Amino acid sequence: MPRFEVVLFDLDGTLVDSSALILESFHGTTEAVLGRRFPDDEILALVGGGSPAKQMAVLEPAHVEALVREYDARIGTAYDAVECFAGVAGVLEELKRRGCRLGVVSAKRAEIVERAFTGAGIADCFDVVVGSDATQRHKPDPEPILHALSLVGATPAQAAYVGDSPFDASAAKAAGVFAVAVGWGGIHRVEDADVFVETPEELLDVLG
Repeated sequence: MPRFEVVLFDLDGTLVDSSALILESFHGTTEAVLGRRFPDDEILALVGGGSPAKQMAVLEPAHVEALVREYDARIGTAYDAVECFAGVAGVLEELKRRGCRLGVVSAKRAEIVERAFTGAGIADCFDVVVGSDATQRHKPDPEPILHALSLVGATPAQAAYVGDSPFDASAAKAAGVFAVAVGWGGIHRVEDADVFVETPEELLDVLG
């Protein structure tokens, strides 16, 4: 039996290499709606931290609805061509071979997650997807992770959550699941997870 019966993953910066397309979509959005461009590090700090509306409210609370509409129009098609990080698809296949049930808990809407799956060629790997449209509260709140566990009939003690951001680690710990932080995303730095791994091969060792 694997160490964890259920392994849940963040999407951006964990499974797929999407930082460039996220930045492009954010910059296009703010330039179209606000006529201005925000620094890259200011935008990347928001990635994974709640719904698009919450992220846009940090940038410009007076124009959230217009920003979200514009961003949604840009980001959806961008994920059609996204790719997995090197070695990640092999990790997913090996975890499935070991008998793990896999899922994604993301700040992106489920529709966009599914588009990313198709673009990256990993659509058949997952048993459950929880996007930002599935719960009222979002990471770092534990609700999305707990919702995913309820859908597969698992307890927190049976599960690990793998992500690349402080939002992921906080949500995992609040949910009572084992928190794994990865270092290949290039978006965030995480210091409060249960374990930190630099490569997909290390991740397999941690998950047993």
